[in-house]
Amino acid sequence: MHNWGGNYAYRATQVHRPATLDELRRIVVGAQRIHVLGTRHAFGDGADSAELVTLEALQGDVVVDHAAGTVCAGAGMTLGALAAQLEGERLALFNLPSTPQISIGGAIATATHGSGDANGNLATAVAELELVTSAGEVITVRRGDADFEGFVVGLGAMGAVTRVTLDVEPTYEVGQRVFEGLAWDALSEHIEEVFASGDSVSLFTRWGEAVDQVWVKRRVTGASDLPDGDLFGATPAEGQVHPIAGMDPASCTAQLGRPGPWSDRLPHFRMGCTPSAGAEIQSEYHVARRDCRAAIEALRALAGEIRSLLYVCEIRTIAADQLWMSPQHERDSIALHFTWRRDQQGVERVLALVEAALEPLAPRPHWGKLFLYDAAAIARRYERLGEFRQLLDRVDPRGAFRNAWLERHVG
Repeated sequence: MHNWGGNYAYRATQVHRPATLDELRRIVVGAQRIHVLGTRHAFGDGADSAELVTLEALQGDVVVDHAAGTVCAGAGMTLGALAAQLEGERLALFNLPSTPQISIGGAIATATHGSGDANGNLATAVAELELVTSAGEVITVRRGDADFEGFVVGLGAMGAVTRVTLDVEPTYEVGQRVFEGLAWDALSEHIEEVFASGDSVSLFTRWGEAVDQVWVKRRVTGASDLPDGDLFGATPAEGQVHPIAGMDPASCTAQLGRPGPWSDRLPHFRMGCTPSAGAEIQSEYHVARRDCRAAIEALRALAGEIRSLLYVCEIRTIAADQLWMSPQHERDSIALHFTWRRDQQGVERVLALVEAALEPLAPRPHWGKLFLYDAAAIARRYERLGEFRQLLDRVDPRGAFRNAWLERHVG
């Protein structure tokens, strides 16, 4: 098996597909080293082990609690499938990542994002987790419990997360408009206003003479709420566009300001379509929001090195949270996301330059993307890492869910 981008081949010798919770418990207890495999949207060996287990057949019912404002679903379910069920209940999530094809459990374990000045990553919506430990015990952790903030972004190392309870809210509509050709000087002068122009805003650039596209997503209740006119010199796109030049925009969610369901506007790409470029490698780094201009200037200075391997880079904001291993832990953040051509050696060479250029800003990597930092570098960036390691020792004392990636990057 390969991952979604095609740059990594899994080394596991066996893949388990349990259909019941008891079957999963027996598998976990009998394995020396095991890891849960989600929708394979990671770009390294973070989800690999001697044995793998997929939870696709163990999803169970989707349970909505309207009074509590929550939904409970199987961790192996995709966010797109969950969104469709929530729409039937006239409910919504506050945020979604750009690709709805990924699993709920995988998105949460890696602190996978959405975006917006007031929006945390999707893991901040977790109210409760059910997981099977390496001893075969089924445990539940809830918001307010001791160490809850350590469990949520667990990197797949705590155990097999089987069910997740998320906060929900009444359904809403979103309008999405794309603006083209935002000058770098205009962005620097109006950066706060640009990111405040919608509930979720993404800048796409190939580090040329200007920001190529600005995607503005805004909750709407009527036509007067839709973004209109230009955006500090950037002009509205006249038709549907793809963030990667030359790609078919039919795979993207509807633009041109047309309001539609949250589930079909918050992601960049539609369910059932190949998201992004497909054959690619992704990297992502998060720096403090206050360092946004410095980070952009550092990367603009590397444009000559970056562009030969780059499909596109996305820049967006994410709100701070209290989750121990979240890249947004206790700091409002800017995400710098790279979609690379599938050239492993070339990308790793450029990542060394990118990480060196951003080093003064203490960047934190996205756990599911490709990065080079070792455990010593990670330790300098996560104040709660020592407590996280102690929690791992308590929950999985025999280390069944640990793997080479965890030892290399977390220690």
